[in-house]
Amino acid sequence: MPIKTFGLTHISLKVNDIERSLKFYEKVFGVKVMYHEKGLLQVQTPGSNDIIVFEEGDSQNGKSGGINHFGFRLQNAKDIEAAAEAIISAGGIIIDKGEFVRDEPYLFFKDPDGYEVEIWYELLPQ
Repeated sequence: MPIKTFGLTHISLKVNDIERSLKFYEKVFGVKVMYHEKGLLQVQTPGSNDIIVFEEGDSQNGKSGGINHFGFRLQNAKDIEAAAEAIISAGGIIIDKGEFVRDEPYLFFKDPDGYEVEIWYELLPQ
């Protein structure tokens, strides 16, 4: 019998500058600080109980080590343009943008450390 969990709840990323990462993810996603000490930061994404952990150090920052990307699902498809503007304004780089199928937009971007992140909207079955 499979174990019962709340699903995948966090990701931990090595970054060059915790404060820069905090400012970027606050501006783009509105994350809230849960825990902050020298070299370590945990933030929560609004609308969920998900956590992003940022740890300073290591020359492998931005290298995903087998993880292709991680993503955030939009609540409203019309927010894709606002997301693109927030990413660019915060210092991210959009690398791809379009629709998977009609009315299901997506974009991929690189954050300040070079991690690839996806924002997309998906029509969910009722």
